[in-house]
Amino acid sequence: MKRKKKSRKIFVLFLILILGGLIFYYFNGGKEVLEKQIPKKQEVKKLKIVNEDSNERNIAVMINNHSAANPHSGLDDAYLVYEIIVEGGLTRMMAVYKDKNTDIIGSVRSARHYFLDYALENDAIYTHFGWSEKAESDIQSLGINNINGLYDDAFWREKLNLAYEHTAFTSIDKIKELAKKKKYRLTSDDELLLNYSVDEINLNNEENATVANEVSIPYSYQHTTSYVYNPDTKRYLRYMNGIEHTDRITNNQYSAKNIIIAKIKNYSIDSYGRQNLDNIGTGEGYYITNGYSIPITWSKSSRNSKTIYKKFNGEEIKVNDGNTYIQIEPINFEPNFS
Repeated sequence: MKRKKKSRKIFVLFLILILGGLIFYYFNGGKEVLEKQIPKKQEVKKLKIVNEDSNERNIAVMINNHSAANPHSGLDDAYLVYEIIVEGGLTRMMAVYKDKNTDIIGSVRSARHYFLDYALENDAIYTHFGWSEKAESDIQSLGINNINGLYDDAFWREKLNLAYEHTAFTSIDKIKELAKKKKYRLTSDDELLLNYSVDEINLNNEENATVANEVSIPYSYQHTTSYVYNPDTKRYLRYMNGIEHTDRITNNQYSAKNIIIAKIKNYSIDSYGRQNLDNIGTGEGYYITNGYSIPITWSKSSRNSKTIYKKFNGEEIKVNDGNTYIQIEPINFEPNFS
């Protein structure tokens, strides 16, 4: 009996010595060693420009870009904006929204058939106010889910000191409400058009990189879009014909994190001067971000396929986590970087 008690005392003493040794080791450098040895659970970075976990379908809205219609409303909520030539040397834009509740978007103008190719590549519900004959025909033949201000109650007229055609506006809620009535699909499993990087991309060490603090993109002798890089925000402030491109509601100047220029041939198809694009095939362009530009290629195999943008070495580009303006520039004009 005495031997058992003695053994227990020895065992308890042994445990106390071990515990004391561990405590001494932990507080005298062992803590840091143990922390290094135990792998920490790494926080997964998420994109800010879009919710990767959301399957909400894109909404594309045709934006009036006549100088008499400025300023615009709601472009700062679009994660992707296309600007393309139309008749008269002017341009129109198509703003693409996802997981947004933008209250006022516009002014909204009519469809042109080649914008449909870019709505298709984003699997978007296409929203417009009127259409050209070719756009009307293509919307029907391609089976595009569209909302048209000529027939659909998803728009209102703002009381502005402008011509009537420049006063139509819409909202994401109104578009969704009407899309439900039309029984359009409101979800999508489609992949995003661009490959976004959660880590910052800088192009200064890329082959053929060019300084691009100022970017000028002429579309015609009537219209030039330009950008000026702000190194503090790492964003490009946007201008149209040398005038700050601002939002009518917030008065903020629009800006872009990424700019993609695609050089594409355009030509007139009727006496009114309506245009067509040779956008099925391949061509060249530029990717611009963080004060630098690199030459790229674009390819699009069909009207509903996605445009793929690659570096000259064949690697598909990755873009920074932020909004993107895709400038589809006529092939007979050249952008300028400085």
